[in-house]
Amino acid sequence: MTPSPEAYSVPRRALDIEDYIDILRRHWSWLVAPGFAGLVIGVVVAFLWPDTYLSWATLRIVPSQVPERVIPSNFNRQMAERLDAIVQEVISRDRLIGIIQKVGLYKSELQRKPMEDVWQDMRSSIRVMNAGPQQGTRGLSYVFQISFQYKDRYDVRRALDQIVAELTNEVTTERRMASEQTRDFLREQQVQAKKALDEIEAQRTAFRMRYAGTLPESMQANFQAVQSLQVQLASVNEAINRAGQEKLMLEAQLQNFRDQMKVVGSMEGGNDAVKNERLIQLNRALLDMETGLSALRDRYREEHPDIRATKARLEVLRRERDKLSQEEAKNAQSQPETRVVSPLAMKSMRDLEMGIRNLEGRIQANQMEVEERLKLQKRLNEQIRLFQGRIEAAPVGEGEYNKLTRDYALAKERYDDLTLKVNQSEMAAQVEDRLQGETLEPIERAFIPGNPIEPNRWMIVLSGVGIGLMLGACLAGAREAKDTSLKNLKDVRAYANVPVLSTIPLLENAVVLRRKRRLVWLAWSAALILGVMIMSSAIAYYFWVVQKPGTPV
Repeated sequence: MTPSPEAYSVPRRALDIEDYIDILRRHWSWLVAPGFAGLVIGVVVAFLWPDTYLSWATLRIVPSQVPERVIPSNFNRQMAERLDAIVQEVISRDRLIGIIQKVGLYKSELQRKPMEDVWQDMRSSIRVMNAGPQQGTRGLSYVFQISFQYKDRYDVRRALDQIVAELTNEVTTERRMASEQTRDFLREQQVQAKKALDEIEAQRTAFRMRYAGTLPESMQANFQAVQSLQVQLASVNEAINRAGQEKLMLEAQLQNFRDQMKVVGSMEGGNDAVKNERLIQLNRALLDMETGLSALRDRYREEHPDIRATKARLEVLRRERDKLSQEEAKNAQSQPETRVVSPLAMKSMRDLEMGIRNLEGRIQANQMEVEERLKLQKRLNEQIRLFQGRIEAAPVGEGEYNKLTRDYALAKERYDDLTLKVNQSEMAAQVEDRLQGETLEPIERAFIPGNPIEPNRWMIVLSGVGIGLMLGACLAGAREAKDTSLKNLKDVRAYANVPVLSTIPLLENAVVLRRKRRLVWLAWSAALILGVMIMSSAIAYYFWVVQKPGTPV
């Protein structure tokens, strides 16, 4: 069984330049038609594509006019470090929706999409470009640009002005609020520190009142008071000793005057003259010995041997005197005598009586002085015991008092530090209120853009033409590949493998040929006219409707 002729597969011959020219001549309409359609579509797309205008504004962060070393700021970071957070706050949902409603943006989009998608589109159209620090007339400032893209050249500027205004207001408001929050926080801390200081002061005052005089800080005063009281006590003791000595001397003189009266009374022949003389000598000896005992007591204690010996001799002399006094009294009772007193004796008796009354008065005054001195001595001893008790009781509350003192010093230091910080914070807040701190000011305001940045119409038109031509080339190539007929002598010689004597041109009816050509030209003319009309309409719509001639700036 032999295969049919259709079953044979004959490879095509390699094409040359003449073949490609023949293909282009045969299928030129399949190349031109898609190219022209691409041109029309490109023009329509390019001029119906909404314009996108770009406007930008340049701003700078001006440093504070008040040096940091003069008034510390209420912020721990510079504005440039917080710029991203501030911008994110400005382009937040609520802010952008407010700008959209105020300026009237995205009207057509709002009819097709929800507000959530629209504000996201607006947010994606906002860009912030940092230019970095620059040296200016007011010092080193941080410069950056903020841009916005929109389809209307006038609305883009109004929207960007609103964004810049929101940004500057946000900076001012954020700095004022942050400054006020810092100030309020410091004030609350100051109030708490003052409350803690008052509590510790109250505890310290109560402790001082409870342990008044026994505090460590009173020890020096207590020691000085004890020393002063001891000096006063020594002076009082010395005065008492002097008064005692004076009393002894006065009593001795009084006894002497009394003895003299007895002697004068017995001068007329009494029997006891010798005894009276001995009694007077004993009284004088007792007076001298008591005076010497007082002097010894000023120098020595009671246990000293000299004082003990003197006391023993005094006791012996007193017993002897008492014995003589008793004997004289007995003799006077048993043997009354009648004497004749002479005028001289009477005068002496009166003088002695006057001296005795004088001495008795002085002795009474001395006794009263001694009593006052003893009362003063008792008070001084009590005060000395009081201060000595304070000195002994001082270590009892020393630890607690030292703790209260340390707590008070720390609380006062914290309160003073917070007071200083509150004052500095208030001054920093006043600086912010007067806009003398870090500020954001525009260098270049937003402008009305002249030409859109999108779309690139010539690129779109050329892309449409190129795509149409490539599509036409693909269609022409497909038709050429599908057509298996012989086109020229090269095909006959290549595929028939027979000698060619001559060629006969294709004979067609002239009327049919003319009709065919007319239809082709008619179709092309209609297509050209329709394409030109479509492109003209798109261009006219762009320039007379989209561009809005006469719109005020």
